[in-house]
Amino acid sequence: MYTTSDLRKGLKISLDGDPYIITDFEFSKPGKGQALYKCRLRNMITGNAFDRTFRSSDKFEKPDLSERTMQFLYAQGDEFHFMDTRSYEQIVIMKEQLGDATNFLIDNMEVDVLLFNDRPIGVTLPNFVNLTVIRADPWVKGDTSGSDTKPVTVETGYVVQVPPFIEEGEKLQIDTRTGQYVTRVKE
Repeated sequence: MYTTSDLRKGLKISLDGDPYIITDFEFSKPGKGQALYKCRLRNMITGNAFDRTFRSSDKFEKPDLSERTMQFLYAQGDEFHFMDTRSYEQIVIMKEQLGDATNFLIDNMEVDVLLFNDRPIGVTLPNFVNLTVIRADPWVKGDTSGSDTKPVTVETGYVVQVPPFIEEGEKLQIDTRTGQYVTRVKE
């Protein structure tokens, strides 16, 4: 059980049988009365967010969350198939549940799958992934449009801004947390 003194940004709690993560937290102590804890909560299954204020006497359950290392196998339409690396059990996670993670998933990549009551609700990617450029338009020297970057498309279909010297066939390191180009990868 959690109490209001345990509340902080990033804490996962269970409300009404669903798992929530605290995305923003504010403590206030009015002159009279109990302390108030204003939290921004995001449902970890649906993604819906809302504000709720708690009093110092409130208590919260810990959600039944677990993480398992799984390997991404393939995508078929909006279904993404993963395999548990220990039991070889396969699961399907829908595109809506994965969100932006679909931009960085490549075959055989190992990820941590978050499970709520043994039901998959999301994945944690490695911080950096190496992806191959499949489309890069040539950069025109002297282009004074104001930026020294150009868009390229990587093997997952994700479009990222890179320096003008990047060409098709090169491997790039991309930060999965921000979606930005980091560096070229030497083969």
